Amino acid sequence: MRTRPTVLYYSPAERPVPDLISSWLGTKPFSVIHFADLGELETVARRSPPMLIVIDADGAGSSGSDLCRSLKEDAFSAIVPIVFVAGNHASTQVRDWFQAGADEVITPLFEPAEQRSRLDVLLHRTERNVAVHPSTRLPGTTEIEREIRSRLDSGSMFAICYADLDHFKEFNDRYSYYDGDRVILIVSRILRDVVKGLCPDGGFVGHIGGDDFIVILPLDRVQDVCSEIISVFDTLIPYQYSVQDQRAGYFFGKDRRGHLHRVPLMTLSIGIVTNEHRRFSHPAEVSETATEMKMYAKTLPGSVFVVDRRRDAEHGE
Repeated sequence: MRTRPTVLYYSPAERPVPDLISSWLGTKPFSVIHFADLGELETVARRSPPMLIVIDADGAGSSGSDLCRSLKEDAFSAIVPIVFVAGNHASTQVRDWFQAGADEVITPLFEPAEQRSRLDVLLHRTERNVAVHPSTRLPGTTEIEREIRSRLDSGSMFAICYADLDHFKEFNDRYSYYDGDRVILIVSRILRDVVKGLCPDGGFVGHIGGDDFIVILPLDRVQDVCSEIISVFDTLIPYQYSVQDQRAGYFFGKDRRGHLHRVPLMTLSIGIVTNEHRRFSHPAEVSETATEMKMYAKTLPGSVFVVDRRRDAEHGE
């Protein structure tokens, strides 16, 4: 069960939330929690990141900057947007707040309408940044689920393609995580460029994490797009190996028991599920079926894509 988004308000002087912020929050589905104790707020923010932290700049003094700097130095809490609200505009002080890590500073320099717009944009920007995968900048799981739900709601014909690298772990073990990260970035660009080139309007590429990606396509573009993805992948990936491994087409690696065995060069397996002959009511159902198809694709040799041909009973044989 998802909890209601919260806004944490810090004012050591226990002053009320400024009218502008209060009226703006009145249009949002957020609950507000007041804190006069810096340590207590910091503990809550680190335990469960809030939607936003608002600091009473006039009442907080230097403790507001200390709080901001501390939260921004922690990767876990750094994603939380922090806003300073001041009753006067002093350029030197504003600069100090931004240097401490503030994401926005609200002062009377701006008209109320612009202040509210700045707060809206701040939340939208933060939501967008959190929703992408940091290594590839592709949409992450939240956006993938949202896109699948959108396709389900629209009633359009679509295909969900679950792409996964084969023998990626062995590659990482032989080379390095740095080389592995480079491969992930290359694959993300292959997927993005091919989908953008062949399906500019109805295509979507997301990054689940690691070497797992999701591509969403109109049903009639599956063959062309997936064939091109595999062709480009099989052309480029061998160059990520040493000349010796590339020429041999394999290298010797150790299995979990420490036994040497031949490890082929990486290939790409794509499991595909469509709503052509099946009906889905929730993204989780689509994800589960796509995972089944991906696992089946991984049992086949080479780089392949396989489409789920099963039908719901209502669609007949």
